[in-house]
Amino acid sequence: MPEITSKEPGNRQVPPTQRLETPDSSAAVRLRPALGVWLRDLIVSLAISAFIIVFIYQPVKVEGTSMMPSLEDQERIFVNKFVYRLEPISRGDIVVFRYPRDPSKSYIKRVIGAAGDRIRIDSGQVYVNSEAIEEDYVPPVYADARSYPEMVVPPECYFVLGDHRSMSNDSRDFGPVNQSYIYGKAVFGYWPMDKLGRVR
Repeated sequence: MPEITSKEPGNRQVPPTQRLETPDSSAAVRLRPALGVWLRDLIVSLAISAFIIVFIYQPVKVEGTSMMPSLEDQERIFVNKFVYRLEPISRGDIVVFRYPRDPSKSYIKRVIGAAGDRIRIDSGQVYVNSEAIEEDYVPPVYADARSYPEMVVPPECYFVLGDHRSMSNDSRDFGPVNQSYIYGKAVFGYWPMDKLGRVR
C-alpha cells in the first residue's frame, strides 16, 4: 500500500506525523529532565548533610594547646553528637562539653574518671581507685608535678583532664563535669592533612 504524504511548496514531502524542530528547542527538551534530576540530587544531598551536621557530626576547630600533642591549636575535627545515646562515656574518651563556669563556651578534654571513681593526683601521677594509670598520651615534656587530693566523682559526673597537663584548665580547677554538659565525642581529625584520621 502506498504511503500517504502531504505536499509542501517545493515538492518536499513530509510524513503527516513528523515534527519539525529546531536544534535549540530539541536540546532544551533533552536538558530539562537532566536538570530536574540534578536539582533533586542536590537537594537530597544538602538535606542529608544538614541532618548529619545537626544531629550526628559537627565540625569544630580546636582553640588552645591544652590537648597537645593529641590535638593541636587550630586543628579541625569532627565531633559525634549522637554516640552517647548508644554507648556510655568511657575513660579515655576525648569529649566536648559546655564549660561549667560559662556554658556559652565549649571545652575539649579527656575523661579520666566516671561517677563513683576515686581520683587522686600525686606529683603528676594520676591514680584511679588507688591504681596508677598509664597515660602514653601525656609525653614527659607536657607533664607537670601538681598534686590533687583524693575525691570521689559525684553521680552523673566525669573528671576530665587536658593532655598538656602544665597548660590545661580542667577538673583540677573547675571540678567534675556534669554529664548534661557533655554533648559530643571527638572522633576524626580532618585538617591539617597530616593529622587526618581517628582522634585518640
